[in-house]
Amino acid sequence: MGDVYHNRYSVVGKLGWGTYSTVWLCWDLKDMRYKALKIVRSAYDGTVTALNEIKMLKCANHHYNVVQLLDDFTISGVNGTHICMVFEVLGYNLLKLINESGCKGLPMAQVKIIMKQVLEGLDYLHTKCGIIHADIKPENICVDANDFSVITDLGNACWANRRYANTIQSRPYRCPEVVLGVNYNEKADVWSAACVAFELATGDYLFPIVNMCVDECYEHSDDENHLCSIVKLLGLIPEELAMRSENYSLYFSSDGRHKGFSDLTFYGIYNVLTDKYKWSKLDAWKFEDFLRPMLAIDPKCRSDARHCLRHSWFRF
Repeated sequence: MGDVYHNRYSVVGKLGWGTYSTVWLCWDLKDMRYKALKIVRSAYDGTVTALNEIKMLKCANHHYNVVQLLDDFTISGVNGTHICMVFEVLGYNLLKLINESGCKGLPMAQVKIIMKQVLEGLDYLHTKCGIIHADIKPENICVDANDFSVITDLGNACWANRRYANTIQSRPYRCPEVVLGVNYNEKADVWSAACVAFELATGDYLFPIVNMCVDECYEHSDDENHLCSIVKLLGLIPEELAMRSENYSLYFSSDGRHKGFSDLTFYGIYNVLTDKYKWSKLDAWKFEDFLRPMLAIDPKCRSDARHCLRHSWFRF
């Protein structure tokens, strides 16, 4: 406490920490206001991630629904060189908001405001910056002092025309093309956003990853269970998408049939909302109508963020 970095940022207290970094609340001696200082561990992986994040943030530094990088610099410590990033101090993230609701879901009016702002941020990242966020989830969306929802943590982001990793996204928000090992694009973020919308509205994951196999002697892999969960809610994996999968033989037979999927009972989002959460038929229909274009299993058929913003769900 009391340390001053870059001759400017005086440490007041710790805000949080993660695998590769610690975030400190600081008083900016120049601007005379509080800032958040993220100090990255000197480990190689942390440094590479931080350098990537800075590149993305400098490109995406002009939208109020995407976190703004205010400053960056390096410091030397006993363990090596640390990359530092300075941000505005943001409030709680959406996961905290969900937890404070007792995991019962937020009022629909609030969900609509949040999702509109998230989609506006994604549209900016996708169309103006050419960036895939690659890790949209409640923990990575914060609320600022003006109650704007702000997309944060671009450490896993990539350029749409130059992807760095085959596997992206946290498991509950992972799109089917990534699970199948098929090339992905910006619409991977749209899938994740739909999962976030459902979680905000209900307090639960849209695709809980549990063992779907009735045979207790056999346990599916997480990928198999994930695909089963998707099939139960949205229907069978389109053959054209399946054929592009590098893991085709794991999930599909030579004649194109889904191994272990054909005996699953299709349930649908509408039925989940009315049966499990006791939504009215009208509210369930409207919400499902908003989500389904975002959850097209084949990304070629999935709506982009801008198209989602035009949906009538936001107006009613």
